[in-house]
Amino acid sequence: MNDGGVILYPTDTVWGIGCDATNDDAVRRVYEIKRRADSKAMLVLVDSPVKVDFYVSDVPAVAWDLVELADKPLTIIYPGARNLAPALLAEDGSVGIRVTSEQFSKALCQRFRKAIVSTSANVSGQPGAANFSEISDEIKFAVDYIVGYRQDEMSRPKPSSVIKLGLGGTVQIIRE
Repeated sequence: MNDGGVILYPTDTVWGIGCDATNDDAVRRVYEIKRRADSKAMLVLVDSPVKVDFYVSDVPAVAWDLVELADKPLTIIYPGARNLAPALLAEDGSVGIRVTSEQFSKALCQRFRKAIVSTSANVSGQPGAANFSEISDEIKFAVDYIVGYRQDEMSRPKPSSVIKLGLGGTVQIIRE
């Protein structure tokens, strides 16, 4: 990932396609692999709530409570994204960030020391893959590296909840 590589890896929800969230070329490759319009923003993973401050210019106070109280994976869409690849940001300058607590993705974020793109491992418009065995060969052949961890799991994890925070402190539930 330091050199712009794209990986296929297990996250705290479904398997994801990932790369260095600060590398615009790598982010564009992920869009190409997914055949996804770059107008559709992708989220990033970090290993600690402290890291959110580095990627968001002014974290709304309610975000800290939401992260602390979440009992399942939670993606928060923050206004005022910064220090990330421009291709990752929504048209309004926001970005979705999830603080992962899953063992592998947390360790990956800690060792990489940057935010990592996390988008479902499927071609845009096709059903998402609940586990590794459901990921298409097209996706597997398109990435630079496939993580060997948790490939045999057959669980059916759900996507994260998604909440969007507005500049005036508004809270919008996008997905429960």
